[in-house]
Amino acid sequence: MNKSLLALYGLKWNPFSPELPTESLLTTAALEEFAWRIENTHVREGGFALITGVPGTGKSVALRILASRLERLPDLTVAALAHPSANLADFYRELGDLFAVELKPHNRWMGFKALRARWLAHLDASLMRPVLLIDESQELAAPVFKELRLLASSQFDSRTLLSVILAGDQRLTELLRRDDLLPLGSRIRLRLNLEHASRDELLECLAHLQRTAGNPSLLHPKLAEAIADHALGNYRVLTNMAAELLVHAAHKEITELDEKLFFDVFNPEPNATKRRSRVRAA
Repeated sequence: MNKSLLALYGLKWNPFSPELPTESLLTTAALEEFAWRIENTHVREGGFALITGVPGTGKSVALRILASRLERLPDLTVAALAHPSANLADFYRELGDLFAVELKPHNRWMGFKALRARWLAHLDASLMRPVLLIDESQELAAPVFKELRLLASSQFDSRTLLSVILAGDQRLTELLRRDDLLPLGSRIRLRLNLEHASRDELLECLAHLQRTAGNPSLLHPKLAEAIADHALGNYRVLTNMAAELLVHAAHKEITELDEKLFFDVFNPEPNATKRRSRVRAA
């Protein structure tokens, strides 16, 4: 959305865009508690943490908020895996790039040693484990899961060298129940399960997004309620609908975003009401 359209509504940015500034993201009570535990215990003790939920419930947003908060901790290395579906050789290549370790994927043993040495040096210097964030973790191949488990621990599994935060949908939960991945699944120390949002939570999200973007009264309360009622408890559906309404209003230069706008944009079959009336009459 260009600056002139933002100015039309008194906005600093589009409040319903996926590219929101981190400070405008909503931190729920459950996420706040999870983030506190990550900051205050997990990075010091290491191991695996898990964020799960159906698509659109806020897993990636949770990782963005976590990354922002962790990056503010002094001397802590925070890295995010960009290609979770990679094979084992490319997985090692990406880890080498993320942690500034020169690796030769054909010599996995030396790569294994070099990465662990880097993480151990970080731990000795900062008393915190480096953090690896992995979104869409359900795409990780089983050999990558197994290698990651072995990489992250030492001294007969009594000392962890890395803090890993996995985020994925219900397929990830099923993966970690497989017999060959149970050793990793049993090492999950912290869990955050994101469920469908309630109507009040959706309304709170809309209010927060409008407020942080600079115009808390952008959406009429009745319009916000209509959006929340049709969002199926899903934050992504909620913001997509709100974004579509805002674009439509901007195109038509409509300055008052009220309930009428909702019916203009999402009118479900204009003749449906007439058909139902005829059926009842018959």
